[in-house]
Parts: sequence; structure tokens; C-alpha cells
Amino acid sequence: MTTCEVKDGPDLADLIEARRRLEGHSTCTPLLESPDLNEACDARVLVKAEALQRTGSFKFRGAYNRISRLTAAQHRHGVVAFSSGNHAKGVAAAARLLDIPALVVMPANTPRIKQTATESLGAELVLFEGTRPELEAHAEQLARGRRAVLVRPYDDRHVIAGQGTVGLEIADQLAAGETTPDAVLVPCSGGGLIAGVALALRGSYPDAEIIAVEPAGYDDTGRSLAAGRRLANRPGGRSMCDALLVPRPGALTFPLNRHLLSGAVVVADEAVARAMVASFLHLKLVTEPSGAIALAACLSGAAKYRDKTVVVVASGGNVDPSLFRQVLRSHAP
Repeated sequence: MTTCEVKDGPDLADLIEARRRLEGHSTCTPLLESPDLNEACDARVLVKAEALQRTGSFKFRGAYNRISRLTAAQHRHGVVAFSSGNHAKGVAAAARLLDIPALVVMPANTPRIKQTATESLGAELVLFEGTRPELEAHAEQLARGRRAVLVRPYDDRHVIAGQGTVGLEIADQLAAGETTPDAVLVPCSGGGLIAGVALALRGSYPDAEIIAVEPAGYDDTGRSLAAGRRLANRPGGRSMCDALLVPRPGALTFPLNRHLLSGAVVVADEAVARAMVASFLHLKLVTEPSGAIALAACLSGAAKYRDKTVVVVASGGNVDPSLFRQVLRSHAP
């Protein structure tokens, strides 16, 4: 199977077009390295710092690529999104740049910093009490009532392609440094980011392992890859990685990831907290829990690549200040 055989899925040409659309709007984030992190991981670790992206996460890329394609008629009715925060900010920022109305449905327990940031970007915010499927259904209902376009967080061809520009940049940066990766570790929830990154990198680095990193209790992608079909998370799971808590892999992203990924690993919250501290101390990079989980896989030994070269995607930095202070107090040396 080739990626073109995934119905409605993007291909490399879509990623290249997304990069063209994003030029001048998104940030080409750096690939950072620290000798101390290398020593701690027993590997050469290159951190793609998407926490420094516009809106503080990679989500702006996919949102802008999707919303920039709306027709003139669709502009008038605007967009609706559902999100725990980072997709919300990405949609709000993209809509503001393109002068399009945006409404975001957000879980009521979303960190206040993400709520405030979304509203400050001009989006209308609706807080919703209920399960994730109920929240999605409510957003779909609002979109129909407004005749608005629903911008999904991962199950959308153009959203995946936008996220895939992270991988295109990684490829350019590796080539500039004449570096070949042995592995690429990417945070995974619905699977849009890792699907896009894998599409961007698989052709250039066919021997590299591309690994999904998931929170303990939310290992739906890993179990689905093993089973060969989409499996839901078991009820009752808890994790500080609030941006990675989806019910199951995406219907569009999973066929891509089943073809492109090498596997998945699971990381506990304690290791994530230690990685947040390590990122801050050694890279001077603030990461939210979900953004630090791939680095946590290296530091904790969940992913072992002794004397290898590993690319780690630090996907976001929108951490609640009180949580960040607590993590530093509890885990800083």
C-alpha cells in the first residue's frame, strides 16, 4: 500500500503545498541539542522545538493550512472547532489572520491559560461539560446551525498536511547537518502530527524508526497498531498530558500510521514531569506535559537508542503556570 491509497489522506505533494501556504505565517522552529541531554539519554538527541511555534504548539500549522482554503462563501459563515486547547489556539489564530469568525467548543476543565489565550485571539468560546464524543457532537451541531466549516483537530487531509510541515523542516535541518536519524519520536493522540511527520520523513529515511509516544492509560495507537484495527482507550484513564487524551486513533490518521509507523511506546506522568524539568534546565525550553512526552520516552528508557541519533518532537509549550511551578518544585534538582 502507498500513502496515496488511503482514502482522503494526504500525500507528500499536499505537505509541500502546505509549506508554501504557511510561508511567512508559521515559524520554522529550531532543532536543539544539549550535551547534558545526550549524556542522560545515552544517545544523540535532537529536539524539534514546536513549543516555539506561533500559538505555542504545532497545531497552528494544520489549522492555517485548512482554514486558508475556505471559499469566499465559507468565509462569511466562519469555522467551528473542538479542542482541549492547542487546536483551539491554532484555529483562533489562523481565523484571525484570515479575518474569519471562529467558535471553539472546549472541555470545561481545560487549563485557564488555554481558555484565555483562545479568547484573546478573537474566538468565541463555548465551555462544555460531558464526554469527548458528546463534545464533538455538540460542535458538529453548532457548525450545522451556523453553516460553518468544522475544522477537525486531526481527521482532515489538510490539517494532517499542515502538521506534516514539521517533518519537512526536520528533513531540511537534518540534511543541513549531514545527519541521518535512527529514530523519530513524536507525541501521539489522534495521530495527525505523527502521520504528517511520517509522510514527510519516510521516503528520505526508510530505515529510521518512527515511534508514537503515548501517556500511560491512553495507549490506543500502540494497541491498535498491534491489533491492526482501531481500538478505543479503556475508561477511567488519567494523565497530566491533557492534549493527548482522545478516545481512539483517528479514522483517517490510523490507516496512514498503520502503514508508516514502526511502533509505539508508553510513558508515565512521573517521567513526563522529569522531562519537562530537563527541557527547561538543559534547553531553556518550556514544555507542557504533552509536549515533553517524547523526550520523556528517551530519558526514562521507554525508548532505548544507545549511541544512536534520535529526533524528538517537543510539540507544545502551553503549560498552566501553576502546574509548571509545581513540576519544578517537585522534580528540579
